Amino acid sequence: MSVTTLAIPFYSFRLSRLSQVLFSLLLTISTLSGFAQSRVDQLSDEQVQDFYRRAQSSGLSELQIEQAAMSQGYTMDDVTKMRRRIAQIRSRSPRSYQGSGDTDTSIVRSSPTGLSRRRLDSLGLPRTDSASLRSRVFGASLFQNASLSFEPDIRIATPRNYVVGPDDELLLDIYGASSENFRLRVTPEGTVKIPNLAPVIVSGLTVEQAEQRIIARLRQGGFQGLGTAGSGTYATASVGKIRSIRVTLVGEVVRPGTYTISSLGSAFNALYLAGGPNPETGSFRRIQVIRGNRIIRTIDLYDFLLRADQRDNIRLQDQDVIRVAEYQTRVDVQGEVRRPYLFELLPGETFQNLLSFAGGFNDEAYTASVSVRRNTARERQVINLAPEEFAQFTPKRGDRYTIGRILDRYENRVQIAGAVMRPGDYAIGNGITTVSELIRRADGLRKDAFTTRANIFREKENTDIENIPFDVAKLLNKEVADIPLQRQDSVVIQSIRSLREPYYVSIEGAINKPDTFNFADNMTVSDLITLAGGFQEGATANRLEIARRTRSDSTMEQDNTEIYRFSLDRTLSLNADDARFLLQPFDRVYVRTQPYYGNQQQVVVMGEVMHPGTYAILNQTERINDILARTGGLKPSAYLLGSQLKRNRQVVGTDIRAIIENPSSEGNLLLQDRDTLYIPRRSDVVTIQGAVLNPSIVSYEAGLSLKDYVSLAGGYTENARVGRSYVAYPNGRKDRTKRFIGLKSYPDIQPGSTVIVPFKPLDNARLSTIERVTILSVTGSLVLAVLNFLRR
Repeated sequence: MSVTTLAIPFYSFRLSRLSQVLFSLLLTISTLSGFAQSRVDQLSDEQVQDFYRRAQSSGLSELQIEQAAMSQGYTMDDVTKMRRRIAQIRSRSPRSYQGSGDTDTSIVRSSPTGLSRRRLDSLGLPRTDSASLRSRVFGASLFQNASLSFEPDIRIATPRNYVVGPDDELLLDIYGASSENFRLRVTPEGTVKIPNLAPVIVSGLTVEQAEQRIIARLRQGGFQGLGTAGSGTYATASVGKIRSIRVTLVGEVVRPGTYTISSLGSAFNALYLAGGPNPETGSFRRIQVIRGNRIIRTIDLYDFLLRADQRDNIRLQDQDVIRVAEYQTRVDVQGEVRRPYLFELLPGETFQNLLSFAGGFNDEAYTASVSVRRNTARERQVINLAPEEFAQFTPKRGDRYTIGRILDRYENRVQIAGAVMRPGDYAIGNGITTVSELIRRADGLRKDAFTTRANIFREKENTDIENIPFDVAKLLNKEVADIPLQRQDSVVIQSIRSLREPYYVSIEGAINKPDTFNFADNMTVSDLITLAGGFQEGATANRLEIARRTRSDSTMEQDNTEIYRFSLDRTLSLNADDARFLLQPFDRVYVRTQPYYGNQQQVVVMGEVMHPGTYAILNQTERINDILARTGGLKPSAYLLGSQLKRNRQVVGTDIRAIIENPSSEGNLLLQDRDTLYIPRRSDVVTIQGAVLNPSIVSYEAGLSLKDYVSLAGGYTENARVGRSYVAYPNGRKDRTKRFIGLKSYPDIQPGSTVIVPFKPLDNARLSTIERVTILSVTGSLVLAVLNFLRR
């Protein structure tokens, strides 16, 4: 009877004790003996499945069970028949099993789950990296870049040198005259199981070697001529689900420990997970990959950082060890280089190599000498490196290299500024050796150049500035000797405008755009009015005034301003009279307004009039009674005692009733623009405010006095100023309480009035109750003391 019911590709479960293994072996053999009584072909599917489950639970490998069965007398034919029966049952079962054939050709490669991520030190060691030092060590920031984790890309083609190991899954594709697909899982023993065929050992082989070995086994199992020329049947193998491996990082890393990574993972990937070399102690150039106690590669991260060379980024294998050594020589480069960092050097490297690591000098670097500060056994030492020593000078541990900046001065520069056509910097020499040659190279003088005097500002040997004046006109006309130039000379030629007050004229008054304008020669008053937008509608052109500064140097006292008056054509047409009077700098032009011209003015009348609304003021003599007459008169409901006139948002106390009865009274005011006249209805309430117990609004009752209304509000409070009580009438006027020979006279109350009782001011000097009690006690004690003294 066949024992190939254990066609599963591998078992990960292992019994830890020898007795358990022996017991499982005896159990499996006894199970096989039960099936030996009948032929394999006569077994039912349930019996085959039962046998398969018992064999699977025994914990033995498929190869061990087959060897045990053959030792009990079973033939290879029995084993082959049982394999076929189990394969047939699996093909009808929806459950997947390891090592079975699979026709799904859309399977893509996947990574194992549970791979290590960045975490705390797996050995429990404290982190020793420093953020400040990390920013200074060249290369330390590489392993802090979240977008550069060096994780392998599982979507690439299978590397032909990929070494197969346990837990890998091989995808076998047979095509051509025959078609078949298999997913083969590598067992812990390193084999893959093809249905109905003996296991194939592939662990430790490359994908290409494993493919050839599997093809050879398939030829033995029925695929004759597979992979040979002319057979028409071919097979390829690739890696499907890849396994995980464990690598250990020790030495001067940020987080040493053991990490689980993909079998496609590289050395850089493992270093990233561990945080990279420790910036304080670790080497970035001596990182060893150890496999089988042998160093197979020494990684220099500078090759990747400076040249993007990934030759050292080798793929790791299970149980590899990465050791980061301590740095031996580290130097500091500061100043005018492209990459000022702390750099690590290997034996034999010179300052020229260090300079290339730092990216070379930048554009502002002083390259004639490099300052070196070196630590000796006792103290510090200063070394100055010349350019010819760069290739031979060997840096030492702790060196500090400072590259200075070039001086902010020029070795051959002269300057010319001011009233020349092309001011700027020029190189002395090459045709520019004197002042006249410099002016000609600057394309000569501008027309506004001040040629009587110019200046040369020259730097003396002690860096003080010396002034050398010269006459430009005479120098250019060769009436005086030309002046030789020196390095750093600065020639300044002033313009006429820069030596005088800026010229302007101004205009104001009845003009559209009053402003100040730049003066121009031959400018007339009409020109200035045109620039200012012309006359306003109310302007008068026959009374213009121009105020002009006097320029007399006489010591006699006189007016400092001259006034000119004249008429002008309002159309501003050109004529001879206009051209005779030209403006001078600083003139001020005043345009007057017509005496009786004015914009429309208006008042608003609201309330109990026949036609309320906005009315224009006819003339400057119109008064309150006139505007009331224009509204058509008052309505019967008008309450004249409450009428109000507001001017500039303030109430003007007026008596409209008196004005209507006697228009010639002084209260009949002249109207002004934006006045508001309000004629209300009668208000039958009186308001009581201020120092009363219950400020309120009560109905008006004829005959009641001020005190009566205060009583209706609860009476006065303790701090009320009764004698200062007053009434505010609705027309804006007020009347107060009066005294005469000790008698009080209270104002009358009208409908709509407001009775106001003021509060007494706060008396901060008034004594409190406690203070009064204290004073009385002290006074009483003094009186008793005096009496006792007198009795003696």
